[in-house]
Amino acid sequence: MLNILGLTRFLQLGSIGSWPIVVAVGALPYPITFLCTDLISELWGEQKANQVVWVGLLLNGWVLLILWLGGLFPALAGSDESTFRTIQQLSFGSVGASMVAYLTAQFVDVRLFHFWKTLTNGNALWLRNNGSTLISQLVDTSAVVLISHYGAHVLPIQADKAVMPQLVAFIGSGYLFKVLAALADTLPFIWLTGWLRRWLDLPLQDSEDATDQG
Repeated sequence: MLNILGLTRFLQLGSIGSWPIVVAVGALPYPITFLCTDLISELWGEQKANQVVWVGLLLNGWVLLILWLGGLFPALAGSDESTFRTIQQLSFGSVGASMVAYLTAQFVDVRLFHFWKTLTNGNALWLRNNGSTLISQLVDTSAVVLISHYGAHVLPIQADKAVMPQLVAFIGSGYLFKVLAALADTLPFIWLTGWLRRWLDLPLQDSEDATDQG
């Protein structure tokens, strides 16, 4: 759904001085995916988290297939063809960009999560949650913006202005939004980790060991 909504509308969530904070509508719920992979990493280990990342990639492929089939067959007379074609064009561009960014950022997130976990001997839950997400979100945002522009040409770039400052503004806006979302989910992440561990009756031991035994 994020890839269908993706770049159909850009929202101005505020501004810092003369710099507007602009975010694509499809990016609004996206930080939740990093919360999910962090929870899976904590509870079931790195291998399970990576498996979920691959499932996400397959779902992206499914979106592309449906959009392709939807444009392959003839439309009923009177259908709003222009709207569908616009959404299809934007979605093809955003899916291509997000598939590359998604894989890269999510694998970075999972790897860094376990790096911080090993470094702190399983302590400082807040550090591995934020330390992995803040870096991976920068990778994700930069990749999406650059590929969306140079690979798919679907960003609303103003032709009469320099391109690079506009791209930097898109990256900065998107990353700032995701940073604030990542910091806001720290307490929910800590609470959900404890609650899910109890609810699912998971052992209080290293997640990798729990994965092997499961």
